Amino acid sequence: MRDLVDGVLLLDKPVGLSSNDALIRAKRVLNAKKAGHTGTLDPFATGLLPLCFGEATKFSQDLLEADKTYEATVHLGIMTNTGDTEGEAIETLPVDVTEAQIEAALARFRGPIMQIPPMYSALKRDGKAYYEYAREGITLEREARPVTIHGLEFMSYEAPFLKIRVTCSKGTYVRVLGEDIGAALGCGAHLNALRRTQVGPLTIDGMITMEALQAHAEPLTLLAPVDALLASFPALELSPELAVRFLQGQRLALGKEAVAVPADLGRVRVYSEGKLLGTAQLQEYAILAPERLIAKAV
Repeated sequence: MRDLVDGVLLLDKPVGLSSNDALIRAKRVLNAKKAGHTGTLDPFATGLLPLCFGEATKFSQDLLEADKTYEATVHLGIMTNTGDTEGEAIETLPVDVTEAQIEAALARFRGPIMQIPPMYSALKRDGKAYYEYAREGITLEREARPVTIHGLEFMSYEAPFLKIRVTCSKGTYVRVLGEDIGAALGCGAHLNALRRTQVGPLTIDGMITMEALQAHAEPLTLLAPVDALLASFPALELSPELAVRFLQGQRLALGKEAVAVPADLGRVRVYSEGKLLGTAQLQEYAILAPERLIAKAV
């Protein structure tokens, strides 16, 4: 029998393990009944993979939508068919670039950009993943999609390896960004390494390796609370009476004398007696509209 486990595990995913395999292993260690992850990392990538258990799975979509930060090593001069180290080299060009040229190239990719999704991706057409077409030697036309590069920082360069830090919107392929930077420098490139360091409000602080998780005597103590996923939203505390109505899905007209109402409208995390009840939209005239509710206060 599986246990009802609620919380968030900040896993440091190792190289060579898919996100789903990492989830299965962690779920087994915690003997958890319900679990999900918050967006995949490619097998060759490492770093922050937040895993949600129990009630936390109701809020995993928020991290799918969140901005993410990566540290990437771009191997200039060699292009692969996958855009990373898992593929085969398809072209090699000489590398003769300066740091000034690199800085100029990076500047072209900051802010809103259009990006063409890679063939080796899980996006689907006619019910079939792009990577399945790619493995059959078929290349499909793909429409460029808007993404935003909030931050693109030069970290170091030791030819032919360029290390960058990227903060980007959902849907951004850092593999493609690396290839595009290589193309802008005239020498091509692929990603040699990729490490995710932040997802929304979650950072590498408190992250644990798979080996440490499996060896831990009390792995449940490693879980962060469910509301760790919601830290970026203002908190609102309800009285026990209002909490009952809120958990029944009722819209509430909040009197200022009953609760401390956040100044800004929008999404809030809702508590009663210090326990999380769910999320809601705070609307005009202090109307609280329930959004995602949890089965029991945590």
